[in-house]
Amino acid sequence: MHPNPPLERYPSEQRVVSTDKGDILLESFCSAQRIEACTLDPQFGVYARYKSLYTKKESFVHLAETEGANIVLALIPDNHIIGFGLLVHPEPEERWSRVGPGIMIELKAIEVCRDWRSTGIARHMVEMLLSHPRLEEMIVYLVGYSWTWDLDGTGKSAQEYRQMLFRLFEPFGFREFQTNEPNICLKPENMLMARIGSRVPADIQNRFKWIRFGVEP
Repeated sequence: MHPNPPLERYPSEQRVVSTDKGDILLESFCSAQRIEACTLDPQFGVYARYKSLYTKKESFVHLAETEGANIVLALIPDNHIIGFGLLVHPEPEERWSRVGPGIMIELKAIEVCRDWRSTGIARHMVEMLLSHPRLEEMIVYLVGYSWTWDLDGTGKSAQEYRQMLFRLFEPFGFREFQTNEPNICLKPENMLMARIGSRVPADIQNRFKWIRFGVEP
């Protein structure tokens, strides 16, 4: 096994995206102090059949203080958060951490509040989450649970939403992988996607294959 250290902090990147709704400032590797100075849009909340993955700014502050995290924020004037992307290492008790120290890192969330969707900023946030050169030595994974998708807000079926996620992530090298992880297997539309870095050794890739099915190679 080839243990890696956690993803080290990288200089923050800023990017302005012009949309028909106004300019949006995107920032990567946001610190806890930077996040504290922002406000979170109330549309990241609880609806009849949908709850945002993160509804409190304090959740971002906590994640920003964890080793190896990359928090990307989409901001409009007055430091108001209308979108976010999160890249974090799995917890030690999670299945994916068993692939090896510092190998796996989760694209934990990409979310844009309802008023600012269809502006194209999700793609920019994914780019910024994947900008660290060390990610070529890692496996970036994401899990899609249909019960976390805003089907009402998008007007899509679960299968249509799933295809939308494929269109977002496949251009960045993500592909679907099979697994017997119980939560993913609960619904047929749930999915596991991963991007295997170009410098991930063959033995780690093989270990990832076995761990997907709960087997210690």
